[in-house]
Amino acid sequence: MASIKVHGLALSVPTCKVLACLYEKDLEFEFINVKMHEAEHKKPHFLSINPFGQIPGFQDGDLILFESRAITQYIARNYANNGTQLIPQDIKEAATVLTWIEVESHHFDPPASKLVYELCLKPKLGWGETDAAVVEQKEAELAKVVDIYEKKLAQSKYLGGESFSLADLLHIPAIGFLLETQTKELFESRPHVNAWVADIMARPAWAKVLALRK
Repeated sequence: MASIKVHGLALSVPTCKVLACLYEKDLEFEFINVKMHEAEHKKPHFLSINPFGQIPGFQDGDLILFESRAITQYIARNYANNGTQLIPQDIKEAATVLTWIEVESHHFDPPASKLVYELCLKPKLGWGETDAAVVEQKEAELAKVVDIYEKKLAQSKYLGGESFSLADLLHIPAIGFLLETQTKELFESRPHVNAWVADIMARPAWAKVLALRK
């Protein structure tokens, strides 16, 4: 049995970040579907993994982690010699990648995740009607971020430089959802962002995440 276990939901953006990272590293793992509709994430067993009662939860032997960016950075560093190198060994190159990981966390993810919720999860899961005012506001916020990405990607193929890295990977799940919505225009209308999106969405590791989701 695999020593790595991921507790989560295949429709969850944070869970999919971890799954994509594991697939990029060619690591075996056990995926444990958390039945959120039965509030499993609020029960003692899961709270022993993530005390905040949120997915994903992660185990590697006796190590327990939560928060997707911390998990993926652990995977990238602890399994540096497996699969795709997601954090460069060079300190300066790594610093650039880590900077864009922070950008994803603080600037890209807040509006993108809200758009995923309003445009994708609400309709798919029957959680209510999409709030058009929220969508308009968050698209305007995301557009400003994507404008900065366009300038950055005019200078390098990927956010962290000329090689695919964890900074790029962390964007894939949310973008994957948004490409199915009206928000795709924000990416498609910017040529360098559009090329970057096409590239990262074609990763074989992401195809494996989508297969697991089905």
